[in-house]
Order: sequence, then structure tokens, then C-alpha cells
Amino acid sequence: MKTLMKGNEAIAEAAITAGCRAFFGYPITPQNEIPEYFSARMPEIGGAFVQSESEVAAINMVYGAAATGVRVMTSSSSPGIALKQEGITYLAGARLPAVIVSVSRGGPGLGGILPSQADYNQATRGGGNGDYFVPVYAANSIQETTDLVQIAFNTADKYRTPVMVLVDGLIGQMMEPVEIKEIPRYKVDNETWAASGNSDKRKRNIVTSLDLDGAKLEQHNYLLHDIGKEISKNEVMYESNVTDGDEIVIVAYGTPSRIATNAISELRKLGIKVSLFRPITLRPFPYEALGNLPKSVKHVISLELSLGQMLQDVRLAVGSNANVGYFGRTGGMIFEVADIVEEIKRIAKEGK
Repeated sequence: MKTLMKGNEAIAEAAITAGCRAFFGYPITPQNEIPEYFSARMPEIGGAFVQSESEVAAINMVYGAAATGVRVMTSSSSPGIALKQEGITYLAGARLPAVIVSVSRGGPGLGGILPSQADYNQATRGGGNGDYFVPVYAANSIQETTDLVQIAFNTADKYRTPVMVLVDGLIGQMMEPVEIKEIPRYKVDNETWAASGNSDKRKRNIVTSLDLDGAKLEQHNYLLHDIGKEISKNEVMYESNVTDGDEIVIVAYGTPSRIATNAISELRKLGIKVSLFRPITLRPFPYEALGNLPKSVKHVISLELSLGQMLQDVRLAVGSNANVGYFGRTGGMIFEVADIVEEIKRIAKEGK
């Protein structure tokens, strides 16, 4: 049965359903309902909740919990995620599974609390040091967000890596009917690597991202790189309604993809052959799928609530197969259906 829930609260409940038993976070708008929800629910299920003294402390607490093999999560927003980047690289370097939810607001700096997608590069490229790969999921509804949160925990366990779920502030704050169903969990033997206290039964596990031997560190980096390639091979997710004969493709994720869907309905009534391609994994980005659009496609538009951060990946995917352009807004401002309709009409007219 579906229940009307706010996005942030549904994220927290989905994590609990996925087996998350430790949460560490620090307040920042527009994700505050996530730690607030955990603070009430964790005591009910015997889990651990700590409101840390800072974002830096929170991510290091995540490291400690992950090292014991427990399913653990943190959340923050934009400047808070920036502060967590060092800890995320520690998690990646130590090969510790954890889920990080980023509910994006406008920036740069403190910016504003309105929804934005200007953290695309922060999430997909990362602000930490070294060679590492963090998978990134992005949903366009609260229902899909709850599903992806659970998938993120499985991906984290399967590849022993931190995983990010990127949500724009609008999805975090709005309410929709949602049904949170537990998906099958990836079975993992934490004893092989976790600091679980069972060293009397096996070789002692040391969990660290420090390695002063250059040759060993190089091999470790190659291992992380190979894991990234495996993730790119096996975990790509996207949604597309592009068919042969379409001439314009809008590429969008999150809230813009919802607005684009309504715009496309109006544009098709006008006889304009336009469709939507929606990346669900932003990293790995669905390069191959977007690079194999029908030959009828002449124009590809990256629709974003940022100044063209996803545009770089769209261009890499499409190459010279079609003209690639950008349409969007930033700073927390959101385009309307009419804005997209007018832009696509202009492109269709110029293309004739």
C-alpha cells in the first residue's frame, strides 16, 4: 500500500528497509528531514544515530562504522558534501561500502536553499584526491529514489565502494505516494575484510587507505580502476523513449526530466518529433546508449538546472552524430514547460 511521504523521509525509510543500521549526519537545508527521521527511527530498531559536530566528523564516523561491516549512510547538501569529500576518498581508498545521499541546493559557496543540479561535477568527478570511482544514482520521483537507495546499498556491498545518490532539493522536499518494498540484498562475507573483532578465528583485518609503498599503492589504484570498469560494464541504468524517426532528443535527469516529459507531450501534438533520454546512473554515464541514437536524430539538448555540467558527458557520448546544445537555469531557478516548448520549437524551426 502506498503512503504519502516527503522525499527526504522516504529516503531515510528506504535506507532502513535496506538494512541501514547506522547514520551519522549534520543539519543543512534542504536535507534536514533525513537525519530528523533517522533520529526517531533508529532507536526503534536498535540502530545507531549520531548528530555529529560537523560534516567532517560525520563522514569519518561513517568510515568507522563501515569498517565493522555494518550498512551505514550519511546525507548532506552541496557545501556539506564538499566537506565530506576527503572522507569519501578515505572510504574509496579503504574499499569500504557506504551510501552518501546528496540533496542539492544552489551554489557556489553557501548559495541558497532552492533546488539545483549544479553539484553534477561534484558528484560524478568528486572533489577528493587520487584515482577513485564513486557510482552515482539520480532519480526523478520519490518512488524511484527509494528504489535507488536500496540498490545503492547493494552496489556498495557488491563492489566495496562508497555510492552516492544525488537528489535535487525539489525531490527531497516534495510529497508523493510511495510504497517502500525491500529488494533482495546482495550477500556479502564481511569477515574477509571487516574489523569485526574475530581476529582469533582468522588473520587480523587492518582497514586503512594509507600505503607508503608506491608500487603497492599503484597496484591498489589499478584494482580500484578495474572495479570502476566492472561497475561501468554491469551497472549502467537509463530510461529512453527515443524511436527511429525522432529528430530531437532531450537529455535530462531528476526534476528537469519530469518537466521535459510534459513539454514533450505538448511538442508532439504540434508534430515535432522529440523524445527523452534520461540517465539514471550519472556515473557510470550511459555513454554507449546515448551514442547509439537513431540516425534520424539531428539535435540533442542537455536540459539542466546548472550551467551545462552534464553537457560535457552528453557531448562525449553523442560525438559528431548530432548537434549538441544546452538549455537550463541555475541558482535555484527552474524553467517551466512553456520555456522548453519554445526552445525546442526554435530548434525545430532552425533545423528545417
